[in-house]
Amino acid sequence: MTSVDAQHTGPRSPSPLPDLHGHGVRLRPWDADSDADAAAWLRGHTDPEFRRWNTPLKQVDDLAGARGSLRDKVLAAVDGSGASYCVTDAASGAVLGHIGINAIDSVLSVARVGYWVLPEARGRGIATRALAVASRWALTDLGIHRLELGHALGHEASCRIAERCGFRYEGTLRGAMWEAERRDAFRDVHLHGRIATDPEPQLP
Repeated sequence: MTSVDAQHTGPRSPSPLPDLHGHGVRLRPWDADSDADAAAWLRGHTDPEFRRWNTPLKQVDDLAGARGSLRDKVLAAVDGSGASYCVTDAASGAVLGHIGINAIDSVLSVARVGYWVLPEARGRGIATRALAVASRWALTDLGIHRLELGHALGHEASCRIAERCGFRYEGTLRGAMWEAERRDAFRDVHLHGRIATDPEPQLP
């Protein structure tokens, strides 16, 4: 990957999204028309561990909902407001999880990153490796200046992943996200941030 010119004027449109490679993973765009991708998206969103830490704006409970959600991701890539990737094993192509560069603000050159890993892929450093690849692309080729990562207070695994990938802890946001599977109660969020001029972290 090549780095962007220091005088860039903000994020450029990420459509069509390029495949990204590194650290034994391949990040490819999700395919809303693929039965396998829709099934993986549904499994990810209905996994109890995912729902413990995340309450999406639109809940996904069936294949139709999964396809609709993936189509929304495709539209976000087209209009430049998001870039969603299916995380796969570089050798086998097996789907491992998801990572997305979301809420891209072309004026302030800031975006948020979020990810999840399927149950069978946990414990292998998949989220760390995917975050390293995606954040490097976002802060160079995509032209983002500041990338934010927020996770529910108490999610220690996400805290460690963020820190390994150079996202410094910046503070606690009070009542900044919904409680698990609720939309009438809120919980605190740890905010981590990384900017384009931060040194590239060295993964093991």
